[in-house]
Amino acid sequence: MAGGNDKNDREIRRRASLIRRLQSLARPVLHNDQLVLLILSIAAAAAAAYGAIAFRELYLSNRFFAFGTTSEELYSHVETLTIWHRVLAPTLGGLLVGLLIRYLMPEQRPEGVPDVMEAVALRSGAMTARAGISAAIISATSIGFGASVGREGPVVHLGATLSSLLAQKIGLSRSQTITLIGCGAAAAVSSSFNAPIAGVFFALEVVIGHYALSAFAPIVIASVVGTMISRTHFGDFPAFIIPGNTSVSPFEFPGFILLGILCAATAVIFMKSVAATRAAAQRIPGPAWWRPMYGGLFIGLIAIPLPHVLGVGYGATDATLKGLFPLELLIMLVVAKLAATAISIGSGFGGGVFSPSLFMGAVLGASFGIIATAIAPEYSSGVVSYALVGMGAVAGSVLGAPISTILIIFELSANYSLTIAVMIGVVVASVITQQFTHKSFFLWQLSIRGIDLKEGRESRFLDAVLVSKVMKAEYTSIPVSADMKTVRDALISAPGGILFILESGQAVSATITLPDLPAGTTGGELSAGQIARPNPPVIRASDNIGDALQLIHESGEDHVGVVDDFETLRLIGLIHQSDIIVTYNRELLKARQEERAEA
Repeated sequence: MAGGNDKNDREIRRRASLIRRLQSLARPVLHNDQLVLLILSIAAAAAAAYGAIAFRELYLSNRFFAFGTTSEELYSHVETLTIWHRVLAPTLGGLLVGLLIRYLMPEQRPEGVPDVMEAVALRSGAMTARAGISAAIISATSIGFGASVGREGPVVHLGATLSSLLAQKIGLSRSQTITLIGCGAAAAVSSSFNAPIAGVFFALEVVIGHYALSAFAPIVIASVVGTMISRTHFGDFPAFIIPGNTSVSPFEFPGFILLGILCAATAVIFMKSVAATRAAAQRIPGPAWWRPMYGGLFIGLIAIPLPHVLGVGYGATDATLKGLFPLELLIMLVVAKLAATAISIGSGFGGGVFSPSLFMGAVLGASFGIIATAIAPEYSSGVVSYALVGMGAVAGSVLGAPISTILIIFELSANYSLTIAVMIGVVVASVITQQFTHKSFFLWQLSIRGIDLKEGRESRFLDAVLVSKVMKAEYTSIPVSADMKTVRDALISAPGGILFILESGQAVSATITLPDLPAGTTGGELSAGQIARPNPPVIRASDNIGDALQLIHESGEDHVGVVDDFETLRLIGLIHQSDIIVTYNRELLKARQEERAEA
């Protein structure tokens, strides 16, 4: 019996020793933030890629229900349908989208890439599962029923949401959460286009906003994983099949510059058209959830002669690159697709603008290429080259992502000579577009909600920190009947040199500072209530320090009281201007360290 106990004790000690060894081996890994982030990037990429696959299956199922096909060449199938079918499908789809927005979306509107940018800039990457899943359902319904919108934006939003939820579940820091969101966005783009390099730079250029090494490595891994998963399900095929491998002549560069100018005009007109359509939709009588139905009606009417505008438009874009459309049709498609997309977005359908921008750029570039080739056939590299330049120039201008767009075209064509032409067109178009717009369609969407991200990341630190994180709970209060001696004695030790007069329930009603004391008063001639300033400036603990700093500047005070809300005005603390500045400097230093990969 004793021998058996000794054997059991030895086995227990052996297991305990093994566990300690495993813990000692794992400790350097678990305490290395960069290694943890690299591991999590794989999980985020897998979630985003499978989310993209599920999203594609969902909108194809909706397309089959609405039009009876799952083919990407939707336009060729719709040409066989009756006129009533072409009109009713997007109209009923708009009604369904309106109902989904009303009952599913917290803010009663579709969400997309701009909401990811807002979450990264202002909410430390926090996103909700309800908004993410609901937005994906709404966008899949919009695309399936024929709205002229793209699938890439919704997929990026879904991938970012899943990554944010993973980061929140584990409890990652702000910088780690934002990097993981970038991983989800990169995997979403790479799985959509089979373009891993473009996925990396889209995440860094649009979502993250910097190219720090600490973020670069996890995002690269995520983009590669997303591409591998996509290729496993759909094969190693790019989004578009580019015929031939043409060589671009330097004599064509003036033509590419002119095409870039035309693409800039198209991008500006498109964004202005969305704004005008949105304003017109808001004037439609009736509830807001009716608006997508009216938008669907107009889309259906456009689709009667030109069904090419329905849905994502990959089939029509691919046909354009193969040279299947004549010049007259291409010119009509530029106008029709621009109008259909502006109506779709402006009336409230969910979805992105990447695919429509590629479509508009392709048909515009092909139109230009046909004319240029007819004028100077000996110098022309072919209509396909101009179509690809147009795709990059319009999409890069609309998205405000020239680097990502150039890389997408490069990965699609694998043609270095052509990529130089794309670079010329994209740069010219982007520079011109930024002179007339908010620099990107995403920034414009944020601006109409009163959010301005153009001031730079540094200024947004003020909006990312709550007053409750900076305020001090210490303050001094006195009764309204206190005499001058009591007031003077209290001011000597009062934090911030400010006294608060509180009503019942700790509601702040007035304040006293040193300048409020009457000169020469030494006795009890006056009471605290007689010299106090009523209705002092206060801020809520749930507000951000940017709001607090603005209030301090407007009031001329160095510090203001913090209340729980504006109804009860219950005083809970004090916030100083110096504390805000110290917090801002600390966040700015932390960001600089992260961007240099020091943190």
